[in-house]
Amino acid sequence: MGLWLLNNLDTASLAILIVGGVVVVSLAACLVTRRVFPDLINGVTNDVSRTVLELFGAIYGIVLAFVIVTLWTELEQVQAVVTSEATDLAVISRNAHSFPDDVRQKLDRAIGEYVHAVVEDAWPLMRVGENSLGATSGKLEALYGVLQEYDPKTASEQAFYSESVERLNDVTAQRRTRILAATQQLPILLEILTYGGALVVMLITLLYGVENLKVQLLFVGSIALLVGLSLTLVLVLEHPFAGEVSVSPHPFMEGQLMKYWSR
Repeated sequence: MGLWLLNNLDTASLAILIVGGVVVVSLAACLVTRRVFPDLINGVTNDVSRTVLELFGAIYGIVLAFVIVTLWTELEQVQAVVTSEATDLAVISRNAHSFPDDVRQKLDRAIGEYVHAVVEDAWPLMRVGENSLGATSGKLEALYGVLQEYDPKTASEQAFYSESVERLNDVTAQRRTRILAATQQLPILLEILTYGGALVVMLITLLYGVENLKVQLLFVGSIALLVGLSLTLVLVLEHPFAGEVSVSPHPFMEGQLMKYWSR
């Protein structure tokens, strides 16, 4: 559901939907609570509610901060992995100029097919959280095949060949990291703490009685607004390849690799 929302709504619309939903449900629950438990209006539970809300609010704030910082760090790391993968391919492409023409042409063709497969075949799968291993496996094997068939003759060719093999091995490792990042989600315990904790905080908020209806609605609505924004941020950051705030495939289409898109 979260992936579908990210891929079909822009960030602003998603925020309005989630935040608006949390606020509306919370305000409606507040009105129902006042009607069902009229004694709460007099503040009979306020002392206990205040203490519990402060305790749970502090714990939930720590958990939420940890989750958001972790997800943001992972997003930056995945972007760095994608950039490194594209950079290594660009280096191999440049090194190919030191090889014989037939080898260079084969290598260029193999690199071109790989970057097209990454952007056109693998990326759509990663956007929906699916395993994209098979989308580029054949193209990667073709790249290895070109280098495995080539026997460098001169010292210059040997130097560039060794570096190209090393870079291709790095591409393989970075590709696997990228694919795993697309399919991973928050551990179930953190999912429960994040979304269940929001529910607990809102329920405790409803127990805090205020005689003036407008003041209580403002109080509940403000907390619901903050909780809704936090949950929106968690959802946006949880899936690094989905939505507007996501890892971009542009590194595979820029610099040295741009030539594979102008054909």
